Amino acid sequence: MTESSSLTVNGDAREVPDAWRGRRLLDFVRDELGLVGTKEGCGEGDCGACTVLLDGDPVCSCLVLCGVATDRAVVTIEGLDPGHLEVFVGACETAGGVQCGFCTPGFAVMSWWLSHGGTETGSEADHKLLEGNICRCTGYQQLAEVVARLRTQS
Repeated sequence: MTESSSLTVNGDAREVPDAWRGRRLLDFVRDELGLVGTKEGCGEGDCGACTVLLDGDPVCSCLVLCGVATDRAVVTIEGLDPGHLEVFVGACETAGGVQCGFCTPGFAVMSWWLSHGGTETGSEADHKLLEGNICRCTGYQQLAEVVARLRTQS
């Protein structure tokens, strides 16, 4: 007997067929739902490229099984507030915070969480939390500046 359950992705209820329960949330949002903004970097939870919000908290979607995410809310980069993304892009341009852009979706999700009260404020705390997102091109100083700019604007 095939069962299904659901989860909410970017505000929309989505059915999760039984066959997907043991598969990664990253694969579900990319392959099943076509939300390809979430990237796979390392596949081991070390790089942060696949960061999504699960019930409002950042997680590496490559480490979360769909069965764990059922009956919960997932927000991918596609579901972030467009106003936040506009400010994020502007801050990245000003601070020189983007080069290849592969890590950008994960940083954008983290920046939303940090700028919306996800944790204590302060550049040292921001920098420590951003260490979960790896950028091989730009560097952390520019991205920490982006988050600091977003905190002052929110």
